[in-house]
Amino acid sequence: MSASENPAVPESGGVARPSVIQLAIKEKSALYAAYMPIFTDGGLFIPTTRDYRLGESVYVLVTLPDDPQRYPVAGKVAWVTPAKSTSNRTQGIGVQFPKNEKANLLKIRIEQILGAHLASERATQTI
Repeated sequence: MSASENPAVPESGGVARPSVIQLAIKEKSALYAAYMPIFTDGGLFIPTTRDYRLGESVYVLVTLPDDPQRYPVAGKVAWVTPAKSTSNRTQGIGVQFPKNEKANLLKIRIEQILGAHLASERATQTI
């Protein structure tokens, strides 16, 4: 799984546009570790060393395993794993998907790919 980021840039009015993160998930195991079904509308954990605040808007372009399509999601930071966290978890953020059709299609696609793995007890990046 790899992520690349473009930081938020203030517009001429002084309001920052959301950061743009490109997230390429290449393996089903990485998708399982990143998916956050604890959010009603779904979400993904994104490894990053950049500091984000809860509630901050981010725009994510997601590529899933064996799927050439890129899925755009305008989400919110709803989880932060800081550097040097307990349990040696990877530093990063959890992005909660919005309640809209595009995000719902992404959630459905992720759950199709994961299938029976959704019920697994294996550890993830978040819980």
